[in-house]
Amino acid sequence: MHVPDGFINAPTSAATGVVAAGALAVSLRGARRELDERTAPLAGLVAAFIFAVQMLNFPVAAGTSGHLLGGALAAILVGPFTGVLCVSVVLLMQGILFADGGLTALGVNITDMAIVTTVVAYAVFRGLVKVLPRRRRSVTVASFAAALVSVPAAAVVFTLIYAAGGTTDVAIGKVATAMIGVHVLIGIGEATITALTVGAVIAVRPDLVYGARGLEQRLKLRVGGELVDAPAAAPAPVPAAARSHRKLWVTGLLASLVLAGFVSFYASASPDGLEKVAHDQGIDKKEERHASAGSPLADYGVKDVSDARLSGGLAGVIGVGATVVAGSAVFCVVRRRRTAAPESSTAGAA
Repeated sequence: MHVPDGFINAPTSAATGVVAAGALAVSLRGARRELDERTAPLAGLVAAFIFAVQMLNFPVAAGTSGHLLGGALAAILVGPFTGVLCVSVVLLMQGILFADGGLTALGVNITDMAIVTTVVAYAVFRGLVKVLPRRRRSVTVASFAAALVSVPAAAVVFTLIYAAGGTTDVAIGKVATAMIGVHVLIGIGEATITALTVGAVIAVRPDLVYGARGLEQRLKLRVGGELVDAPAAAPAPVPAAARSHRKLWVTGLLASLVLAGFVSFYASASPDGLEKVAHDQGIDKKEERHASAGSPLADYGVKDVSDARLSGGLAGVIGVGATVVAGSAVFCVVRRRRTAAPESSTAGAA
C-alpha cells in the first residue's frame, strides 16, 4: 500500500505530513514509557522483521498480491507508540534506499500505514483482551482479529485521503469498493502472519510481549477445601534472562535475513492491492518518477548485479541490516532519554 509520488496533490500531502510529524512527536514521548533495557533492542528487531516480511508478497486474487503492513504486529509486540515508530522507520528506509513509496507522499504513507494501522489494531486488540479469558491463547486470537481489521481500515483512510486530494478524476465509490474489497483479503494474510509471530514470541518470552503484560493468571492451590493463590515464582537470574533475550534477538535477526535474503525471491510478482486498484481505476495516470529511482538499491535489487536471485537477496540483506541499525539507534536514544528524565527531576528537586 505504498503510495507513490503523484497520486495525492501537494496541499493534501503537506497536510498529512503535518499529521505524521505530530504523531511521531507524540510517539517519541510515549515510547519512553514503553521501552526499557530489554524491549529497546527488540523494537529495532521488530522494525527489521517487518521490513523483511514486507518483501514477501503473497497472492490474494487473480493478478493481485498483498504484503504485511505491520502496524498490528508492532503495536502488540512493543507497544502502540513504539509501533508507530517501528513502521515509520521501515517506510523511511524503503522510500530513501529502495524507491518504494514516494518521498513527497511520505506523510501519506506514515499516516496510513504506520498511524492508522497501529492505532486501529491496538484499539481492537485491547478491547478483545478485556473480554476474552486471561490466557496467552487469547492474546494470539486478539492479535489475529486486530490485524485483520487494521488493513481494510487503512484502505478506507487512503480512500478518504484520495477523495480530499487525488490527482485524477475517478469516482470515489469505485475506489472505495476496489480498495476495501482487495484489502479485506490482504487482511487475512496480515492476520495470519501477525498471530503466528505473536504466538511464537509468547511461547518463548511472554514477558517481552507488550500486549501480554498483566494477563498472567496466578496459579491456584486448594488448601483446606479453598482455592488460594500459589506463591509467585522466583524471577529468573539476570544472566539467564540476558542470555534468553540475546538468543531471541539473534534468532529473530537470522529469520529476518533469511526471509529477505532468500525467501523473498519466491514472493508473488503480481502488483499489490493499491497498485492493482490504481492501474484498473486510472489513479496512476499522474504518477511521478521517484526521486530515489537512481538509487543503487532501487526496486529491491543491487545495481550492476545481473543475477536476479543474488541481486534481490543482497538488497534484502542490506535492507534488514540498515533497518535494524536505524531502528535500534532511534530506540536506544529514546530509552536513554527515559532514564535521563527521572535523574533530571531528582536533581531539580534536590
